[in-house]
Amino acid sequence: MKKSVIGWTVAAILAIGGAAFAYLFWFAGGSGEPTTDLTTPPVADATTTSSSTSDTSAPGSDTTAGGSEVVAFVIDPGQSVARFELDEVLRGEDTHVVGTTDQVVGQVQVDLSDLAGAEFSEIIVNARTFTTGAEQRDRAIRGPVILDSASDANELITFSVTSVDGLSGGISSGETVEFAITGDLTVKGTTRAVTFDASVTMVDDSTIEGMAVTEITRDMFEIGIPSVPSVADVTNEVLIALDFVAVAG
Repeated sequence: MKKSVIGWTVAAILAIGGAAFAYLFWFAGGSGEPTTDLTTPPVADATTTSSSTSDTSAPGSDTTAGGSEVVAFVIDPGQSVARFELDEVLRGEDTHVVGTTDQVVGQVQVDLSDLAGAEFSEIIVNARTFTTGAEQRDRAIRGPVILDSASDANELITFSVTSVDGLSGGISSGETVEFAITGDLTVKGTTRAVTFDASVTMVDDSTIEGMAVTEITRDMFEIGIPSVPSVADVTNEVLIALDFVAVAG
């Protein structure tokens, strides 16, 4: 009798624990609807480049002391995507996971004849709106173990540029420049310095497009992966990237 009672008690505890875990993993991520309306942030003052000569403190188009025009290029969310990529084994099958969102804002102010003076705003991504093509996975990503983006405190991912290396000279329509951009990346309340490799093409006088990409590890930002039977071997390495189009504002 006592063994039977103990057995039922253990089973009940396991059932309750399993239900609580299932709730945290699959359902605590909420609906994915953003609560923060993203607006383009102002250009930061702390950006440094390998050689900076232009004054780009004012928003929009401006003119430097030498008469050159400074143009503000603003990320167009309708033509831009922030994404992450990693690998996992899902139900025994190797799976490449790609999460994307168009909820991203930012700007750069630059004299097209002197790229060394480029100044960047903070880049902001709404992490709550990432989708991977699987609703259960999306909920899990928004949950407390992974990105915790369902919470207001961790809804946004931010990148604050601190330095740029490799920008010099001018650029004309059809030309491409490659450079490195370093800054403070904040994910899930943790901030780490990371460097993106960037490539930008001048489409025309009013449009630029390009990509910035880097690789981080989940450990850097205390991003966990709950242990569930259907998911295994999730890579610690995560590629993160911004594919963007920015227009003169």
